[in-house]
Amino acid sequence: MAQLWGGRFTKETDRLVYQFNASISFDRRFVTQDIEGSMAHVRMLGKQGILTQEEAAQITAELKKILAETQDGTLEISEEYEDIHSFVEAVLIQRIGDTGKKLHTGRSRNDQVALDMRMYTREQVQQTDALLKELLEAVLAVMKAHTQTIMPGFTHLQKAQPVTLAHHMGAYFEMFKRDRLRMRDIYERMNYCPLGSGALAGTTYPLDRADTAQALGFYGPMLNSMDGVSDRDYLIEFLSALCTVMMHLSRFSEEIIIWNSNEYQFVEIDDAYSTGSSIMPQKKNPDIAELVRGKTGRVYGALLSLLTAMKGLPLAYNKDMQEDKELTFDAIDTAKGCLALFRGMLSTIRFRKERMRESAALGFTNATDAADYLVNHGVPFRDAHGIVGKIVLYCIEKNIAIDEMSLDEFKSISPVFEEDIYEAISMEACVNKRLTIGAPGKEAMEQVIALEEAYLAQSAFPQAGQREQ
Repeated sequence: MAQLWGGRFTKETDRLVYQFNASISFDRRFVTQDIEGSMAHVRMLGKQGILTQEEAAQITAELKKILAETQDGTLEISEEYEDIHSFVEAVLIQRIGDTGKKLHTGRSRNDQVALDMRMYTREQVQQTDALLKELLEAVLAVMKAHTQTIMPGFTHLQKAQPVTLAHHMGAYFEMFKRDRLRMRDIYERMNYCPLGSGALAGTTYPLDRADTAQALGFYGPMLNSMDGVSDRDYLIEFLSALCTVMMHLSRFSEEIIIWNSNEYQFVEIDDAYSTGSSIMPQKKNPDIAELVRGKTGRVYGALLSLLTAMKGLPLAYNKDMQEDKELTFDAIDTAKGCLALFRGMLSTIRFRKERMRESAALGFTNATDAADYLVNHGVPFRDAHGIVGKIVLYCIEKNIAIDEMSLDEFKSISPVFEEDIYEAISMEACVNKRLTIGAPGKEAMEQVIALEEAYLAQSAFPQAGQREQ
């Protein structure tokens, strides 16, 4: 068992205890962040005269080699070490001897792991944002292609009023746009450097914490060393934001699943994103959408686990905090995978326009417009509501749509109706009369699409260390 502590101990740690305590099986993914953090730390130690320039140069050169070798696979990360920090430091000492033992000067594993996790998470926030942007581009492509594709809008999963597919997709565009705003918000709050916090109370060495913060792309150092080693708020915020992303994906998936059913037949999912049945040859199952919906609970579980782990911890560092990694890694991998797969599925879906329009018509989605017609001809709204209710009941009995009624049939229910009722309640009129911003009318939708295009064109994520203006 290779470990970088033990002077206080007189007997070896029990093997099961060691394995239970070790984290290298999962924190090995920090190797890049760990070595980059060490190089910034060593450079600062040399600048401050804590190490000689020769020592700093020798350590830095060897750390660069170790990083390159772990990345190309020539150096295998061994699980005989307790964690990734121990592995890197041990390899360094093996290669350059006593000079390597000076790497850890002015630093604790507490602020080291806090730095690694923060740098890793910052990168994941940016990558998640990039995936959200790609998904938004796919959503916008559907919107642009379907400003005149009429479909039923729903409340309570009941057909309510006619909208367009562009309008329906626009609701998801807004959701994922807010998800990106949450990524920016998390980045702004988390981008401060814990390195130099020590175990909890800083160090007696004259470290330049602002220097290492700037070198690593942070806005500055964290201002309290106890908070520096014990803060996991940024992880809780990121997991919370991922839960919201997954909730949006799950809602979207639910609709795709419903639309793919034989009863709706609004969409045909591409073969690449479907599977069949081992016994029923007619089946084409929306597995990707179902898995996205199912994996949402997995990400929720990570957030709840971390909140539970943190809720009773006194300051400052406690070993409980090691539990932040595996569940966070799993949640990040899950959410990123779902974003990528969902985008691919959406980009290849075929929307069945005629079926959507037919469903809107047969669902009496123009009933509200029929009532508005009567109101515009002097009928009080409450009376108009009752008249159209009778019309809907009549159409259900006849198994016809409202606009399939003859004028005589309309007049038998209310003499106010005239020939212009057909134009007033056509699906196209019902949609395109709604012209306020945010409504489904073609002109309103084209305004929104132009705004969304402009948003995507200018919404680049800031580079590490750069503040948004």
